[in-house]
Amino acid sequence: MEIIFILAILVAVFMGMNIGGNNAAASMGAAYGAKVRTKYQAVILIGIFSLLGAILGGEAVIKTLGSGILPKGTILIEGAIIAVGAAAITVMLANVLRVPISTSQAAVGAIVGIGFFYGASKLNLPLLGYIVSWWIITPIVAWFLSYLMGKYLYTDILVWLADHSDSEASIKRVLNIALTVSGCYVAYSAGANNAANAVGPFVGAGTIPSFYGAALGGIAIGFGALLLGGRVLDTVGKEICELCVIRAGFVEFTSAILVHVASIIGIPVSLGEIVAASVIGIGCASNGMRVVRSNTVKKILISWVVSPLLAGVMAFVLMNLIQAF
Repeated sequence: MEIIFILAILVAVFMGMNIGGNNAAASMGAAYGAKVRTKYQAVILIGIFSLLGAILGGEAVIKTLGSGILPKGTILIEGAIIAVGAAAITVMLANVLRVPISTSQAAVGAIVGIGFFYGASKLNLPLLGYIVSWWIITPIVAWFLSYLMGKYLYTDILVWLADHSDSEASIKRVLNIALTVSGCYVAYSAGANNAANAVGPFVGAGTIPSFYGAALGGIAIGFGALLLGGRVLDTVGKEICELCVIRAGFVEFTSAILVHVASIIGIPVSLGEIVAASVIGIGCASNGMRVVRSNTVKKILISWVVSPLLAGVMAFVLMNLIQAF
């Protein structure tokens, strides 16, 4: 039993580190793309504020993944290891490909795969439908708000700053501080929402208490951002469209608010998906709808669909293999 427990901790840490490398890293993608923060500064801030978010605000989403989709006690420790492990492998593949996928969708997909193994009747279908509706609505809202701000507020803000600042240097200093604060807020929201992806099934299986699970997930996400976050930072911050400081601020505040609201309600959503949609919205406002047709955007959209399916199929197959042997 001790070996299984150690394996569970290792799998949770592995998943948390991959989350840190993918979704949490996206929280500073805008600031990095706008050249406000270096890659090293970005991942340090992500690590600190992701941990705070997981500890202070992570328990609601942990409860949803641990005992909301499937009844408490359905997934035992072996099933939890498979669920988190399947999601972690999916996210790891995305990190290798430098694509900001939805770690929440991978985590939920893996749990659904376990649910099909035990019998689809055990799945809480109304809750699943509610979660999926958030997955669809949040990136649309992020795109729409960022598009409106980029199209109609950007020039007014530039004029206001020029009228109320003494010099270009003072304008830049104020914007840099604001963008750093917004990035830290995004990282906090990411920790609150995404820690559950690493530890939710283990809390539901009774392996780890909720608070300690949140702390473990937060620490793992922080280390993942430090070790793996740089690759996805490049994709989000530089390969979709060029971002100035003001546009990057639009992206971060929009993303942080949406993820924070979802965390309070207990809905696992994707920071990477929301940030990417917001960046695309800013890109469409400044460069037209041709941004949506770029190869980077197409790769991101395809990965959002594939990630929950891959994690779910992998979890289902692994459960059947364990039963067979």
